[in-house]
Amino acid sequence: MQIPAEAVAATALIEVIRISALPTKRGVPYPGTTVAHWAGSEAADALTLIESLPGSEQHRCGFSPGWSVRAYEDSLDLVLFEAAFCFRCHEVRMHGTAVPPTLATQFFDADTPPGQTLLALFRSTTP
Repeated sequence: MQIPAEAVAATALIEVIRISALPTKRGVPYPGTTVAHWAGSEAADALTLIESLPGSEQHRCGFSPGWSVRAYEDSLDLVLFEAAFCFRCHEVRMHGTAVPPTLATQFFDADTPPGQTLLALFRSTTP
């Protein structure tokens, strides 16, 4: 999966969201509960894992993401990007100040070891 390099370099904190619904329009935050915050090596490791997700073809499910990550820069005021993951249709939708339109919708192979590791990581954050 592709994340803009400048966003990866600038990320100081990742907020993990357990998504409860779809937003009313594209480009706004996904509603849900914050279940974890990752900083330092945890954030770096998560971004490395996300970047290692292999590409895939689109599967049909209607896009029902369960988790998203929001990456913040140092001041914690600016969301660099939010990426919402649907492990059924293998789609990721990203938006934010660092996301060019060409990267807004991507597909990943959720059945590969990196995909399953990311899903397990998300599940481990849910209370």
